[in-house]
Amino acid sequence: QGLFPMSEIFLNVVPIFLLILIGWLVVRLGYLKATVGDGLSDFVFRVAVPVLLFRTIAEAEFSGSSPWLLWVAYFSGVAVTWTLGHLAATVLFGRDPRIGVLSGVSSAFANNVFIGLPLVSRNVGESGLVALSILLSVHLPVMMIAGTVLMERAERQTSGKAAQSPARLLRGILRNLVRNPLVIGLACGALFHLIGTPLGGPVKIVVDQIAAVAAPAALISIGMALDKYGLSGNLGLASVTTGLKLVVLPASVFAACHLLGLGRDWTAALVLT
Repeated sequence: QGLFPMSEIFLNVVPIFLLILIGWLVVRLGYLKATVGDGLSDFVFRVAVPVLLFRTIAEAEFSGSSPWLLWVAYFSGVAVTWTLGHLAATVLFGRDPRIGVLSGVSSAFANNVFIGLPLVSRNVGESGLVALSILLSVHLPVMMIAGTVLMERAERQTSGKAAQSPARLLRGILRNLVRNPLVIGLACGALFHLIGTPLGGPVKIVVDQIAAVAAPAALISIGMALDKYGLSGNLGLASVTTGLKLVVLPASVFAACHLLGLGRDWTAALVLT
């Protein structure tokens, strides 16, 4: 018994990839310069998506739901997929541990903002956005800390460099997190949610209008960026990591959600993400 009818998901997914295709075509055909895509991507990352995350968290109705099962379910799938990606690079393709870390994070790091938010919003609705917001509140810090620590370890194994002190490593991670626009948007939204300040009047209108352009602008900017990349040099490893991301990651998350008894909407949101 599926989470949602396949025809419904198909109709909601196709427009998302058509927007990506439009972004690719306008650059590929020379209608717009690639630098326009760079500017659009900056706007999306620094303004539109942080405002969308701010509004989602500020207005979310969490209904006292515990986030722990959701986090365990999602990051269980991440751990399985990351491990397989690392092993594929180091064992199957004989690459060094640094490439192993990159392959692991590439396999397990879903695009849960630029693509996840539009997918979940269209297919699951408000309850799905709440689940995704709970995930986003910890996703970037967890993935950044794990990736940084593992890459530091891989660098020592490969080059014999002296280890950074834990304090210096932690300072660097925290500095990057504090400056990240997505983290700032989430934190401001959480603050508004905690103090119970409602959004209204002209501020609400402006926030809604900026949030409304976040998803389509993000998808078009992804398409415009795709023109920079070719398909040569690492096809074998890239194919494996792609398969892990598109098949193993959602399958592992689905299995974990089922074992932990997560509700239908939360499961759907995490699997789509």
